[in-house]
Amino acid sequence: MNMMKLSGLLALTATLTATALPALASWTTPVQVGPRPYFLVQDMKDSMLKRKLQHCADTRHVMRPTDFSIGHRGAALQFPEHTVESYTAAARMGAGIVECDVTFTKDKQLVCRHAQNDLHTTTNILLTPLAAKCTQPFVPAQFDASGKLVKPASAECRTSDITLAEFKTLRGKMDAFNPYAVTAQEYVDGTAAWRTDLYSGPSSGTLMTHAESIALFKQLGVKMTPELKSPSVTMPFEGLSQQQYAQKMIDEYKAAGVHPSRVFPQSFNKDDVLYWVKKEPAFGRQAVYLDDANTAADLPTAAELAGYKAQGINIWAPPIFALLGADSQGRIVPSQAARDARAAGLKLITWSLERSGILADGNNGFYFQSFDSAVSREGDTMRVLDVLARDVGVMGVFSDWPGTTSFYANCMGLQ
Repeated sequence: MNMMKLSGLLALTATLTATALPALASWTTPVQVGPRPYFLVQDMKDSMLKRKLQHCADTRHVMRPTDFSIGHRGAALQFPEHTVESYTAAARMGAGIVECDVTFTKDKQLVCRHAQNDLHTTTNILLTPLAAKCTQPFVPAQFDASGKLVKPASAECRTSDITLAEFKTLRGKMDAFNPYAVTAQEYVDGTAAWRTDLYSGPSSGTLMTHAESIALFKQLGVKMTPELKSPSVTMPFEGLSQQQYAQKMIDEYKAAGVHPSRVFPQSFNKDDVLYWVKKEPAFGRQAVYLDDANTAADLPTAAELAGYKAQGINIWAPPIFALLGADSQGRIVPSQAARDARAAGLKLITWSLERSGILADGNNGFYFQSFDSAVSREGDTMRVLDVLARDVGVMGVFSDWPGTTSFYANCMGLQ
């Protein structure tokens, strides 16, 4: 690495810790998707798709960054989400776009967290003196005389409970909690068996402000998809209105000199998206309307999807299950909602791959609910990607492990 680039990395921000620098300093290495996508291909049933992906693997295809691969909270399958380490891992695996979920602190500073009220499950706050400032400090689980759980352990710690300076003293951890906990230490030790705490040590899990994420993403050369999170507090919050909050997020890209073409602002709140469409049209052209449907019955109708487009929304981003189904022969196929969205002229992004644990257990939950009958093994992840890309025509897929989506996109010649 030349000295000019190294100097830029060191000047990224005074608050990035020295422990983050080795990861950044080696960024000039090629994209490394790691062993997982190769494992998934090997696990596939024999098919033309498997043979094509195997050929790609066998020919040592040079992997490059791709916008089809979107780092969901970074690389959250193994790294604490929304941290320097998670973001850097996502970029290293070829994610062309990386996500910072945006919320705010007590002093109205924007930070990267999946929710305003998730510090108790995504950081070590309950093990620090700041636990006393939580909206609801830790409450132990309650059990009856026979040992049966009566009331699960609970806590609620918000970014709006603490200042930015206090927020920056915390460390990120894997998003999880133990409902049976009787101590705060037990409560934070709830990581799922198919994830890992290997990268959640005291020298990692570096939290970031939104502005710091922008600086890091610029250094990593990735595009950016910030999601304006719904506040847990009543708005306006100490004079900060919802529209001011939406504007503040965009203003930080302007201040950093980021071209609007490199930003995909997102929200589950349609009013936020329409605000950007009307007030910040350069950014609004790529604004993403996230769909919060929990089941297929909650999805918008064809007329509603056409209405989005008429209002100036260009990108609709529902969960994976919304875009896929299973036919009578056990094949994964595009859903009616997917066909309706394309007919309406909407571009599509979907979320989130590699977030369902082991697929072979036959109960793959929220993201696979509409086509679970067609999924029986880990290699089916590649079949899901193939239908999303080739038959549905999504422009990008959020993944907790971007190496998988990057591998597929490179092998298929996607940008």
